[in-house]
Amino acid sequence: MSTAAPVGRVRPATLEEFDRELDALLIGVAERAAEQERTRTLLREDVRALQALGFGALRLPKEDGGLGATFEQLVERVVRIAAADSSLAHLYRGHIAFVEGLLGGYDSDPAHNRLWVDRIAAGDLVGNAQSERQETAQITTTLARDGERITLTGRKYYTTGSIYADWIHLSALDGEQRVGVTVSALDPGVDSVDDWDGFGQLLTGTGTTTFDRVPVDPADIVVAGEDARRGDHIASVFQIVLLAVIAGIGRAALRDTVEYVRPRRRIFGFAGEAAPRADALVQETIGAVSAASEAAVRLVLSAARDVDTAPRATAPARTRRSAICCSGSSGCSRSWRRSCSMPSRSCSRSVVRPR
Repeated sequence: MSTAAPVGRVRPATLEEFDRELDALLIGVAERAAEQERTRTLLREDVRALQALGFGALRLPKEDGGLGATFEQLVERVVRIAAADSSLAHLYRGHIAFVEGLLGGYDSDPAHNRLWVDRIAAGDLVGNAQSERQETAQITTTLARDGERITLTGRKYYTTGSIYADWIHLSALDGEQRVGVTVSALDPGVDSVDDWDGFGQLLTGTGTTTFDRVPVDPADIVVAGEDARRGDHIASVFQIVLLAVIAGIGRAALRDTVEYVRPRRRIFGFAGEAAPRADALVQETIGAVSAASEAAVRLVLSAARDVDTAPRATAPARTRRSAICCSGSSGCSRSWRRSCSMPSRSCSRSVVRPR
């Protein structure tokens, strides 16, 4: 699915303008959310509308096509979207984490980072695909090489947002090394199926995605676990986005409770009536729901603020896999070229080079 903004669509120039348009959009989103879930109608039009509004690029600096929102400001809007439709907010979880990775300064290749920033600014959406149907955390999705060509083959489950996405970021094995890979969701070898029947939101596109010899750009292969700071940062982003969705559900529960109580009328065994909304016990109950909802939102925003203000040490050069065998090496079936002082030495295992 292409989520790029329609040609000629002018995005909001300020956060205030964005919020006005978002609020107007979310009225319709909330009105149709329950029916779409009952009929299992995927949120393709709602995703396109959010992307056209610039939600997926909100964190990018203004000079790069975004609005320069802080992470806390983004998370506050995730809460608002979740209050209208929790599936719509949740499907952005992987995309938000991917963008935070771009902004975190972990890529030492400015040209590569710029390529992805431009894609996000243009309205591209990134899905997420990590887990497989295994008894353990085992991964069977693999990379294969044929000369300079690299392809990806495997099957993922729990692939939140991927059915709506332009790109999919996933885990795979490169030989015995676990890596992160980003591939085009529009490639003919990629097939996402809406077969999720588990817990949580039903319309996040969380289901099976298969990859059949999908081309991989060597620059989009990243060795897993190479930078603990990046891992801690992105893990916190994933968790906070999920908690923001839950906080939005709390707001929706409060809204639905109030809407249920307000029109009700209670008749006693004598003339006249009393409105339940004026009952002290009803007000106490709604007050407790309101307090819990607001506390959840404030806690989530506080955690997002901590991520915003956390020091970002200069990241080491990101390690990438290259597709070309070491020059001059013999007996090397799975190695890659680097600036090597002993290029004639035989390689028995893969080598990596910083870029």
